[in-house]
Amino acid sequence: MSELLKTALVTGGSRGIGRECALRLARDGYNVYITYVSKPQQARETCTEIENLGVQAASFELDVGDQEAIVDFFKNEIKDRVDLQVLVNNAGLTQDGLLVRMKPEQWEKVIRVNLTGSFICLQQAAKIMMRNRRGRIINLSSVTAQTGNPGQANYTSAKAGLIGLTKTAAQELAPRNITVNAVAPGFIDTDMTDKLPGDVRDRFLQMIPLQRFGTPGDVAECVAFLASGEAGYITGQVLGINGGLYM
Repeated sequence: MSELLKTALVTGGSRGIGRECALRLARDGYNVYITYVSKPQQARETCTEIENLGVQAASFELDVGDQEAIVDFFKNEIKDRVDLQVLVNNAGLTQDGLLVRMKPEQWEKVIRVNLTGSFICLQQAAKIMMRNRRGRIINLSSVTAQTGNPGQANYTSAKAGLIGLTKTAAQELAPRNITVNAVAPGFIDTDMTDKLPGDVRDRFLQMIPLQRFGTPGDVAECVAFLASGEAGYITGQVLGINGGLYM
């Protein structure tokens, strides 16, 4: 195993929170693999930034809503090719709507990508990490998983499911020295929150004790900590990154 590259895998790592997590892990010396669904140019630019930090990077087009594609990806690009030490389950999407009007396909797609896709990635990574008897898995949940959010029955259910998955996986994988934790960001300045009307942003801002939105870097710092040796005795936990926000 010593001849293989020490690698972290960040799904949805070409932009936003995923991109910052990838860059932060690179600063800690990990070679970083990222996945994306669209915008390959952004993925290439992120890889260039990672490589400028003195480590190796690679990007892969992968729809985490496609279970067979995930299995093939781990088989062909990860297993026996790199020393996978960290998985950051970040890829996800939203398709919002009031629950009485939400179409079944809206529900199913968000659950399939945000929860089932994360489960398959975790399952595939765990098989590799168990053999190596070490690993760090970090799942990106959300403050809405703990509070609910009108118009996001599918998204909040998926993110709440990730918390349950985190706690169960942590118990099952602990004997192999693999930690599994979740981070639950609050309102983070990303492309998604930039689209909110000004009055909505102001209302949310008033609810945050620290009186600011978080940054992708705030989340990335917590992810890097959970991936580090200093967090070796932390598992099954949900770390809120929300400025004190609890609705």
